[in-house]
Amino acid sequence: MTKTTLRGALLATSGLMLTAGIAAAQDYGRFGIKEDVPGACSYASIDAKDYAGRTLNIITHAIPVIGEPTALHAQQFQELTGATVNVVHVPFGDLFQRIMIPFQTGQAAYDVLFYASLWLGDFHNYLAEVPAEYQQTSGMESVTATYKGVAGWAGKMLNYTMDGDRHYLKYRADVFENPAMQALFKEKTGRDLTVPATWEEYNEVAAVFNNTDWDGDGAPNFGTAEVTKRDDLMFSAFISRVAPYAKHPGVKGGFFFDLESMEPLVNTPGWVRGLELFVDAQKSMPPGGTSFGLGDEIFSFGGGQTLMSYSWDDAFIQAMQSDSLIRNKVAAAPLPGAREVWNRTTGQWDKFDTPNTAPYVTWGWSSAVASGSQNQDMAFDFLCFFSNEANTLSDLQVGRFGVNPYREAHFDPAFYQSQLGWDAKVAQSYTDTLKAVDGGKNQVFDLRVPGVGEFMSSLAAGVARAQSGEATAQEALDGVAAEWKAIVDRIGPDRVREAYANVVALEDR
Repeated sequence: MTKTTLRGALLATSGLMLTAGIAAAQDYGRFGIKEDVPGACSYASIDAKDYAGRTLNIITHAIPVIGEPTALHAQQFQELTGATVNVVHVPFGDLFQRIMIPFQTGQAAYDVLFYASLWLGDFHNYLAEVPAEYQQTSGMESVTATYKGVAGWAGKMLNYTMDGDRHYLKYRADVFENPAMQALFKEKTGRDLTVPATWEEYNEVAAVFNNTDWDGDGAPNFGTAEVTKRDDLMFSAFISRVAPYAKHPGVKGGFFFDLESMEPLVNTPGWVRGLELFVDAQKSMPPGGTSFGLGDEIFSFGGGQTLMSYSWDDAFIQAMQSDSLIRNKVAAAPLPGAREVWNRTTGQWDKFDTPNTAPYVTWGWSSAVASGSQNQDMAFDFLCFFSNEANTLSDLQVGRFGVNPYREAHFDPAFYQSQLGWDAKVAQSYTDTLKAVDGGKNQVFDLRVPGVGEFMSSLAAGVARAQSGEATAQEALDGVAAEWKAIVDRIGPDRVREAYANVVALEDR
């Protein structure tokens, strides 16, 4: 079928009537955008391409997170260019192997790949470098330095940036600002109710307001919603709690390992303190909260059940959807910090009058083109189109899409006020928080080395042992450290160190 015939058939199927001679790219409303943004990746530019008779194969996450916008933009790309675009959706637990096995067996199964950016340590040898002309587009040049760093490997850009992820605190501003709730907290603790500056304070606030009807709807509310399910990104939630206790601003050379010796640091006192607090928080979670996956956390906080949560942007965006009962009743803040930080150089705790913070730029979604693809021109055009300015601004407005801010323009509160109808105070707290993570000092980035799935699975299993009471925090993390040593020995210390150096370079800059 030719490009023109395909377009006509799709228009007829949708029941949309266009005046003859008007290009599809000009009918922006039909594509779900208000206005095209000129440039190499725009609707108009992609409409000028003719890929009729060619097929593009894409692998992505299951719907909705990332999978839904992939399907949407694939349909648009197919209509604009005449290409046949096949999209395969895979659950997170299977996605790594579904990408890796074809790489290892020399099969060119997919042209475009959407995946967790921390897998770059395993995938980098199989990916095509992003050509200079795509790196020089207006959309790519406006990506912040942090997320440009996430896309790089050994001086090359291998990930095509289409998302920016970080963890931060979300809380119910209306509760924190309620005089009755402030009085209740003061009565129970002897101190004023403030946004938690440390994880100890976070746990204290969560405990005071747990199982309390603080929103007056007649049903109990709870203190904290966290990702606690062993095989559903729990390791990231745990790292958020560990980071300020274990990432000393004056100590360089590794957070997960000592880069020089490749000795695991996961059982050092800062990590143990973080796990103890993670376990302690379980008493302030909703029923079932000790096995919450990411979706549960999104809808628990975003649906008004819990006072606080932390992880990616999705729970905050969910809370701010136009139909949300708690719209404009929430606020964002950087992750809590620590007043005591373990110094592995001196072997002692250092005290901080102002809590130490360690902004966590956690894995996030990324995309790439397979080096074995015979359709690299079309594949890079698709990623260019997927992440163009118009599409991204539209995708940012849908919480379940999982596309989060990563360009300088995304940190402008005016966008969220004018385009999404957010109150000014909410928009300001959100963008100030994003800026604090993106430009923050003492950042933590995810472990990106060969075998990262094994390392994170081991970590999650150890944390789960402590959560269940099967082991103390120290015992659980001692077991993880032993397993990590064995994984390093099997993969090869030099190979892991070479990859880990890319992470340490981001953290120590």
